[in-house]
Amino acid sequence: MKTIKQKYEMNASVTEVFDALTNPKIIKIWSGAKAKMSAKKGAKFELWGGDMFGKNLEVVKNKKLVQEWCTNTFKSKASFTIIEKGKRSIVNLIHENVPAKSYKNYSDGWKDYYLGAMQQMFDEK
Repeated sequence: MKTIKQKYEMNASVTEVFDALTNPKIIKIWSGAKAKMSAKKGAKFELWGGDMFGKNLEVVKNKKLVQEWCTNTFKSKASFTIIEKGKRSIVNLIHENVPAKSYKNYSDGWKDYYLGAMQQMFDEK
Protein backbone atom coordinates (compact mmCIF):
# COMPACT_ATOMS: atom_id res chain seq x y z
CA MET A 1 0.00 0.00 0.00
CA LYS A 2 1.15 3.53 -0.76
CA THR A 3 0.43 7.05 0.48
CA ILE A 4 -0.30 10.05 -1.75
CA LYS A 5 0.71 13.45 -0.35
CA GLN A 6 -0.24 16.59 -2.24
CA LYS A 7 -0.50 20.30 -1.46
CA TYR A 8 -2.76 22.85 -3.15
CA GLU A 9 -2.95 26.61 -2.75
CA MET A 10 -6.53 27.81 -3.18
CA ASN A 11 -7.65 31.31 -4.08
CA ALA A 12 -10.31 31.08 -1.37
CA SER A 13 -10.84 31.40 2.38
CA VAL A 14 -10.72 28.35 4.66
CA THR A 15 -14.53 28.60 4.94
CA GLU A 16 -14.95 28.52 1.15
CA VAL A 17 -12.57 25.56 0.84
CA PHE A 18 -14.30 23.60 3.60
CA ASP A 19 -17.68 24.28 1.93
CA ALA A 20 -16.28 23.08 -1.40
CA LEU A 21 -15.26 19.81 0.27
CA THR A 22 -18.56 19.22 2.10
CA ASN A 23 -21.43 21.00 0.29
CA PRO A 24 -23.00 18.82 -2.46
CA LYS A 25 -24.07 21.88 -4.49
CA ILE A 26 -20.51 23.22 -4.63
CA ILE A 27 -19.05 19.76 -5.24
CA LYS A 28 -21.28 19.48 -8.32
CA ILE A 29 -19.81 22.75 -9.67
CA TRP A 30 -16.17 21.61 -9.56
CA SER A 31 -16.71 17.88 -10.17
CA GLY A 32 -19.45 18.06 -12.77
CA ALA A 33 -21.37 15.29 -10.99
CA LYS A 34 -24.03 15.01 -8.29
CA ALA A 35 -22.72 14.21 -4.84
CA LYS A 36 -24.05 13.07 -1.49
CA MET A 37 -21.94 14.78 1.16
CA SER A 38 -22.24 16.31 4.61
CA ALA A 39 -20.05 18.13 7.12
CA LYS A 40 -21.13 15.81 9.94
CA LYS A 41 -18.91 13.20 11.60
CA GLY A 42 -20.15 9.69 10.76
CA ALA A 43 -22.11 10.86 7.70
CA LYS A 44 -21.88 8.65 4.63
CA PHE A 45 -21.04 10.11 1.22
CA GLU A 46 -21.06 9.19 -2.45
CA LEU A 47 -19.22 10.80 -5.34
CA TRP A 48 -19.37 10.21 -9.08
CA GLY A 49 -22.51 8.09 -8.98
CA GLY A 50 -21.21 5.96 -6.11
CA ASP A 51 -17.85 5.09 -7.72
CA MET A 52 -16.28 6.61 -4.58
CA PHE A 53 -18.08 6.27 -1.27
CA GLY A 54 -17.39 6.15 2.44
CA LYS A 55 -17.96 8.12 5.61
CA ASN A 56 -16.60 11.09 7.51
CA LEU A 57 -14.28 9.91 10.28
CA GLU A 58 -13.29 13.34 11.64
CA VAL A 59 -14.70 16.80 10.94
CA VAL A 60 -13.20 20.03 12.30
CA LYS A 61 -15.07 22.87 10.58
CA ASN A 62 -12.85 24.98 8.30
CA LYS A 63 -9.72 23.08 9.43
CA LYS A 64 -9.79 19.34 8.78
CA LEU A 65 -11.79 16.58 7.11
CA VAL A 66 -10.83 12.90 7.40
CA GLN A 67 -12.78 10.39 5.33
CA GLU A 68 -12.88 6.67 4.74
CA TRP A 69 -12.63 6.40 0.94
CA CYS A 70 -13.91 3.20 -0.66
CA THR A 71 -14.29 1.72 -4.10
CA ASN A 72 -15.58 -1.72 -4.98
CA THR A 73 -11.99 -3.01 -4.75
CA PHE A 74 -10.32 -1.26 -1.78
CA LYS A 75 -10.72 0.94 1.32
CA SER A 76 -8.45 3.87 2.06
CA LYS A 77 -8.33 7.06 4.13
CA ALA A 78 -8.18 10.63 2.81
CA SER A 79 -7.28 13.52 5.10
CA PHE A 80 -7.67 17.16 4.09
CA THR A 81 -6.06 19.80 6.32
CA ILE A 82 -6.88 23.44 5.51
CA ILE A 83 -4.53 26.22 6.59
CA GLU A 84 -5.19 29.95 6.24
CA LYS A 85 -2.61 31.88 4.22
CA GLY A 86 -3.74 35.51 4.08
CA LYS A 87 -6.82 35.62 1.83
CA ARG A 88 -5.90 32.22 0.41
CA SER A 89 -5.79 28.70 1.81
CA ILE A 90 -3.43 25.74 1.67
CA VAL A 91 -4.97 22.28 1.43
CA ASN A 92 -2.74 19.38 2.42
CA LEU A 93 -3.97 16.00 1.25
CA ILE A 94 -2.81 12.67 2.65
CA HIS A 95 -4.43 9.65 0.97
CA GLU A 96 -3.36 6.47 2.79
CA ASN A 97 -3.67 2.76 1.97
CA VAL A 98 -3.74 3.19 -1.81
CA PRO A 99 -2.87 -0.05 -3.64
CA ALA A 100 0.45 0.30 -5.49
CA LYS A 101 -1.18 -0.58 -8.81
CA SER A 102 -3.69 2.29 -8.33
CA TYR A 103 -1.20 4.90 -7.07
CA LYS A 104 -0.63 6.81 -10.33
CA ASN A 105 -4.32 6.74 -11.25
CA TYR A 106 -5.39 8.20 -7.90
CA SER A 107 -2.48 10.63 -7.69
CA ASP A 108 -3.42 12.00 -11.12
CA GLY A 109 -7.12 11.88 -10.21
CA TRP A 110 -6.65 14.24 -7.26
CA LYS A 111 -4.95 16.73 -9.60
CA ASP A 112 -7.30 16.34 -12.56
CA TYR A 113 -10.73 15.73 -11.02
CA TYR A 114 -10.77 16.66 -7.34
CA LEU A 115 -8.51 19.19 -5.63
CA GLY A 116 -7.07 20.43 -8.92
CA ALA A 117 -10.61 20.94 -10.25
CA MET A 118 -11.57 22.75 -7.05
CA GLN A 119 -8.48 24.95 -7.35
CA GLN A 120 -9.46 25.81 -10.94
CA MET A 121 -13.02 26.70 -9.83
CA PHE A 122 -11.64 29.17 -7.26
CA ASP A 123 -9.18 30.64 -9.78
CA GLU A 124 -12.06 31.31 -12.21
CA LYS A 125 -14.35 33.03 -9.68
